[in-house]
Formats: sequence, structure tokens, C-alpha cells
Amino acid sequence: MRLTIVAVGQKVPDWAQTAYDDYAKRFPPELKVELKAVKTEPRASKTLDNLLLAEKTRIEGAIARGTHIVALDERGTAVTTMALAERLKAWQLSGDDVAIVIGGPDGLDAGFKRAAHERIRLSDLTLPHAMVRVLLIEQLYRAWSITINHPYHRE
Repeated sequence: MRLTIVAVGQKVPDWAQTAYDDYAKRFPPELKVELKAVKTEPRASKTLDNLLLAEKTRIEGAIARGTHIVALDERGTAVTTMALAERLKAWQLSGDDVAIVIGGPDGLDAGFKRAAHERIRLSDLTLPHAMVRVLLIEQLYRAWSITINHPYHRE
């Protein structure tokens, strides 16, 4: 199974990239995690709908056909770490590749969110995009560790 994190925005602080890289390298070869950063649409003199549509096009271009799409959405289903572990296990058993999508400063296009197979939320808090990448990869690693009974996750 290939797990792709598609994130709008190409620049993150060094600390966030270091943290992301640290977790990403921990995954086993059978669960390849890849980050695809797509360009944020310039905000000058464009409507919000046009911005989100341009970013949607870039996001869709980064996702292979037939991939199970999970959109991060503040109005999505709240998941616990244990629930995320169950979802990860189900994704692995399905054999499908999965893309988890992090929107840009203005979120994701409404049509893209509706078309996604799942919509989840990581937190009730508003988080900086760099922090979302780190939180997501850490929680995915924790979820994986739960599925194999690895000591990283201790109750």
C-alpha cells in the first residue's frame, strides 16, 4: 500500500520538515509514505472560488487514478488515535493506495471535499499548516505502531 500525503503549500519551516522526515523514515517498506506538496495559488486579485479551483486541479494532478481519497476537513469526522489505527488497517487490507489531502490557507474546494471517499478532522483546534503535516505523520506512525503492537504507542 502506498500512502500519499498531498499538501497545498511547498514551504515549511525547517523544524517542521525535520520532524516530518523523522517520522516518515520510520515506516516499513510495505507501507510507503510519500509527501507531495503542491503549489499554493497566488492570492492577489482572484476570487476564493477561483483560488480553490486552481488548487483542486493541482491536488487532483498529484493523485493517481483509483486512489482512495481522504480529505482533512474541519467539519469532517473526528477520529481518535485508535480509530485512525483501525482505518489504517482497513486501508491496508483493501490493498488500495490512499491519499490524505491537506488544504491550503483557505481549505479545500467544496466539490473536492464532497467527492472524497472520507473526510476526517485531526483536531478541533485551528493549526498552522506546517504543524498539520507533523501531527498527521506522527499520528499515522502511531496508528501503524498500534496495528503491529509496537511499543511506540503505550496506553
